[in-house]
Amino acid sequence: MNDEQQQRVVLVTGAGTGIGRATARAFADAGARVLAVGRRAAPLAETAAGHPLIAPVTADVTDPDAPDRLVRTALDRFGRLDVLVNNAGVAGAGPLAELDEAAARRQLDTNLVAPIRLAHAAVGPLTAGGGVIVNVTTSVGQRGWPGSSVYAAGKAALDSLTRSWAVELAPRGVRVVAVAPGAIDTPIGEHQGLSPDQLAAVRRWQLDHTPLGRIGRPQDVAWAIVRLCDPAAAFVTGVVLPVDGGAVVA
Repeated sequence: MNDEQQQRVVLVTGAGTGIGRATARAFADAGARVLAVGRRAAPLAETAAGHPLIAPVTADVTDPDAPDRLVRTALDRFGRLDVLVNNAGVAGAGPLAELDEAAARRQLDTNLVAPIRLAHAAVGPLTAGGGVIVNVTTSVGQRGWPGSSVYAAGKAALDSLTRSWAVELAPRGVRVVAVAPGAIDTPIGEHQGLSPDQLAAVRRWQLDHTPLGRIGRPQDVAWAIVRLCDPAAAFVTGVVLPVDGGAVVA
């Protein structure tokens, strides 16, 4: 990474595990200062362990005051904000006929409403430095996904926001991109309440539908995020980049 990348300040949500953890560490390894946000202190401490450029902050992104508080924390601590990575997400499985309305609302609040509110809070500081918003969506949102319709819909809406914001914020010098992971080895399946047997069945199905023949690693997605935020990618905006081993085109 160049010197400009090393001076950047990055806010990553959902940084306690999986893609968020890998992304926070990848930015820190490149020399950026990182505000790592998550709901639980212990996983965040593990994310930051051995990475002095990572500052963990405990917050639930769906709390009413969270977006303004997190952006203010970044500015107070580092004096600027250059990159917002909207990664925090929750998933849920189940057919429409058995919809749990509270769980569906939680998914949409976390996966869609929180990124909107965070982007709104961050757009001023990002404009000052020609910043980048990265939305972590899913290749699931680009096709039908029975049993995960609310999750897919929220992520597909975030893809649409990425394209709209890219055009809207271009005159401000702010780029907006998205990465759309496919099957990645993260705890999200366990958080859905899937049993080990159910999770194994899902993994088998994912492998069968991933042309590259393996489950992705969080580092695969983090690599794409960091590269899209590099100043060398200054002419890239509005893109939704699949990081899914070819699943979306299979």
